[in-house]
Amino acid sequence: QVQLVESGGGLVRTGGSLRLSCAASERTFSANAMGWFRQAPGKEREFVAAIRWSGSSAYYADSVKGRFTISRDIAKNTVYLQMNSLKPEDTAVYYCAADFGSIDPSGHGIDYWGQGTQVTVSS
Repeated sequence: QVQLVESGGGLVRTGGSLRLSCAASERTFSANAMGWFRQAPGKEREFVAAIRWSGSSAYYADSVKGRFTISRDIAKNTVYLQMNSLKPEDTAVYYCAADFGSIDPSGHGIDYWGQGTQVTVSS
């Protein structure tokens, strides 16, 4: 069973930066798309960003456009989320997602999920 292993979460002040990483446990794992979702306390899970493994296209939630950048390292089978200009409202558990098709921003039908990593932005 393939696992997605996230890292890079933590505590940062408003305006700071963090980089999240998500690596598949098996080098032979080949998803067509990977992405990130987040869930804040008392709120529903929401889409953050996604990228096709070919790297040809990436898409973002409006709330993070211009601040977050998703990228991937094919050789390492890893996807990254660079988060800049962080705000307190970015505080959430961030989940990595992988799919053999595409990443549906609703989160429905995702093939694999990571265990989540906490990001806390202090004001």
